Amino acid sequence: MDLKRVKFFRNVLILVVGIISLRLFYIQIIQHEEWVAKAEEQHTLENTITAKRGEIYMMDGEEPVEVVMNETVYAIVIDPMVVNREKLKEVIDGAGVEKTADWEEVFKNPELRYFVLAKGVQREKVEKIRKAAETLEGGLSGVYIKEGTSRVYPEGEMAAQVLGFVNADGEGQYGVEGAMNEELKGKDGLLKTVADVNQVALSIGDKNVKIPAEDGKDLVLSIDRNIQRGVEKILKEKLEEFNKDQAAAIVMNPNTGEVLAMANVPTYDPAKYAEVEGAEAYVNETVEVPYEPASVLKSFTFATGIELGVMTPETTYYNKGYEEIDGWTIKNAALQESLLGVTTMQKALNWSLNTGSIQALRLIGGNPERITEEGRKTLYDYYYNKFRLGRETGIELYEAVGLIGDPVEGDGRDSLYANMTFGQNIQVTMLQVISGYNALVNGGIYKEPTIIKGEIKDGELVEKEKKEGERVISEETSETIREMLYGTRASYRLYNIDKEGYYIGGKTGTAQTIRDGKYTMDEWVATYVGFGGREGVLPEYTIMVRIWKEGETTGAEQYALPVFTELSEFMIDYLKIKPSES
Repeated sequence: MDLKRVKFFRNVLILVVGIISLRLFYIQIIQHEEWVAKAEEQHTLENTITAKRGEIYMMDGEEPVEVVMNETVYAIVIDPMVVNREKLKEVIDGAGVEKTADWEEVFKNPELRYFVLAKGVQREKVEKIRKAAETLEGGLSGVYIKEGTSRVYPEGEMAAQVLGFVNADGEGQYGVEGAMNEELKGKDGLLKTVADVNQVALSIGDKNVKIPAEDGKDLVLSIDRNIQRGVEKILKEKLEEFNKDQAAAIVMNPNTGEVLAMANVPTYDPAKYAEVEGAEAYVNETVEVPYEPASVLKSFTFATGIELGVMTPETTYYNKGYEEIDGWTIKNAALQESLLGVTTMQKALNWSLNTGSIQALRLIGGNPERITEEGRKTLYDYYYNKFRLGRETGIELYEAVGLIGDPVEGDGRDSLYANMTFGQNIQVTMLQVISGYNALVNGGIYKEPTIIKGEIKDGELVEKEKKEGERVISEETSETIREMLYGTRASYRLYNIDKEGYYIGGKTGTAQTIRDGKYTMDEWVATYVGFGGREGVLPEYTIMVRIWKEGETTGAEQYALPVFTELSEFMIDYLKIKPSES
């Protein structure tokens, strides 16, 4: 071999050794931490510790009872590259398991190593799979059964829109399940354990990590399941009797802000949420759908005027049956000649005269002859800031906001606000209305509505701290408007609608609906809001009812009022309220 060839091979050898040395330096020094981490990863078993989802309770009188529970279910996972297809089909089909896909889809990808074959499988079917696999020669490799939980709703359809449901991915949807998903689902934990070469966990090692799971909270709702069941039963019966499509109702304790019932009819079974015809079935009409509640808002307008000292129930005005404002004619629904002429505000509320609430707006603005900017601003302040209409209430549910028009910006503000005095041209939710109404009748304190009573901790109910509330009108104004509402309902006394010895008041509202951006003449929604209890003490309950049918007129006096009456009698009986002494 000549000298040149020797030098060439020597130089190549030096170059190769140099490259290897540089690579070793890079791996051992520069990438040291990265390779150590990879090595540790190969010798570490990592498992998620799944948090238990919190359960949901309702009150049963004074005791909390479970209405949403957890049930152990299983997911079946397979390795398509390992599992014997024919054996798998025989076992799974024999156990009657509902698959996430057909068999062709399961084995469509020849390189797939992980496929969730079934979810939410009951224990008895899992046992069938295990027993069947044991009878097969060589067993059944490549099949893994993972334990999980599924929600159980033992009350069936009751309060479905309030409770919501948990989807296949374990996430809460709609209702309390959705709005309080983070509190209910808790936080998963982590378990890392150093393993030997055979992936057997070692009990000793400074690399072991255990982060415990934080289970979700067990929430107790303020809803009384007996009241909830009773309200839903009455609504269903009345819908059938009246041949109407939908109804919604809220029952509250006006002195605490607690929701005692929140009903939507028709309803659905949250355990079978996938079987509903459309997602609208999940919607809670009482908090998620703003609408125009009509004349029930006259109670708020009159209370504002009384609070400002510009009117009393005896204040008079001239009722000509209509008003011309911004070129629009606004009429009363009641057009009897006997009502025309000089009329008191109490009579205007009794007969739900739109001209009366418009006059109240004039008085609020300081000019009995016309609507002023000051009057519009003041009514907006009371509606939005004090009674909290058209804004979130803070309840622990998904809720819509609604809409109250600006008192200054825009055309036709006078006619807009004239209509707002009797609950048209305004979008609010039922919860907003009844929460503000509570302040009208409970002595003047706005209590933030709540649907959460507390939590179950160590087997005991721990009630959440109650908020004080905010005074929005005086006790005197509250007493006056309460007496006016009692008088308004008393105007129906000739029908003997209430039991003797009880102090019950309320107001109707029949509203035009909007379709394609315009008011319809063929569809009206009926609403009634009222309170009840004994004379001489603050009301013990408030109730708001809404009933409607698409494409039909539903008058409040004919439909919402009798539903309220039946619900009121139910509450008197359930709460065991004794009549006032004669």
